Amino acid sequence: MSLKGKFLAGKTAVVTGSTSGIGLAIARKLAEDGANVVLNGFGKPEDIEKERGGIESEFGVKAVHSPADLTKPDEVEAMVKLAADSFGSVDVLVNNAGVQFVSPIEEFPREKWDLIIALNLTAAFLAMKAAIPHMKAAGWGRIISTASAHSLTASPFKSAYVAAKHGIAGLTKTAALELATDKITVNCISPGYVWTPLVEAQIPDTMKARGLTREQVIDDVLLAAQPTKQFVTVEQVGALASFLCTDAAANITGANISMDGGWTAE
Repeated sequence: MSLKGKFLAGKTAVVTGSTSGIGLAIARKLAEDGANVVLNGFGKPEDIEKERGGIESEFGVKAVHSPADLTKPDEVEAMVKLAADSFGSVDVLVNNAGVQFVSPIEEFPREKWDLIIALNLTAAFLAMKAAIPHMKAAGWGRIISTASAHSLTASPFKSAYVAAKHGIAGLTKTAALELATDKITVNCISPGYVWTPLVEAQIPDTMKARGLTREQVIDDVLLAAQPTKQFVTVEQVGALASFLCTDAAANITGANISMDGGWTAE
C-alpha cells in the first residue's frame, strides 16, 4: 500500500491503552494517516496480534506491541525506547490508558486511589518525560491525552478519577507552555460517554439492578448528562486526535477540547 499523501508517513505514534476501545481507534486512525504505531495494553495475545497484524496489512505501516505496565516507571521508559529503536523516532504520543473505580471518599481504598493516579496521571507525565527529548531532536511533535468530561466537572464517588483527569488538564497546559517554541503541541481531548464494548456490557446488569428497559438505561442513566442523548464514538475521538496532528492544528496547544454532547455546556 502506498503512503503517498499520508501526512504522518515516516512518523511514529505511541498510543497507550490501545489494544481496544478509544486507544485502538486512535492508533488505527494514525496508522491510516501513515504513522508507524506502538500499541500498548493488556489482553489475550491472540487478540492483540490480530489487531497489530491488521493494522500493518490494512494501512501498509509497521506496528509493534509494548506490554508495558504503565504504573512502573521503567516500563514506561522501555515503551518509548521501543518506539525509537523500532522506527527511529517518537513523533506522536497519545496518553490514553486509564482505569476507574467508584466509591465514597471515606470508603475509597487507598490502593485504588494510588492505582488510578498512577495509571491515569503519573504515567502520562512519565511518557511525556521520555518522549519529549525525541520530539525536540526532530523539531516536531504532538502530545495528546485522553482526558474526560471529568477533567472539567465532577461526579460523586469518582474522587480519584476526577482528580486525575483534572490533573491531566493541568499537565497539558504546563507542557504546552514549556514546549511552545519547539513546534511541539500538547492538547487533551475530553469525551463524555463513549460507546465501547465496556459500556455496552454494563447495560444488562443496570437493567436488572434498576428495573429499567435498555432504552431507559441508555437515556436516563448513561446519557443523563449528555444533552444530545448520543454516545460519542471511538471513531470520532480518533478523528479529532488525527486533526490535532495536522499542520492546520499547529497553533492549537494547551487546549482541552470537549467532545461530550454538551455535557459541560450546562
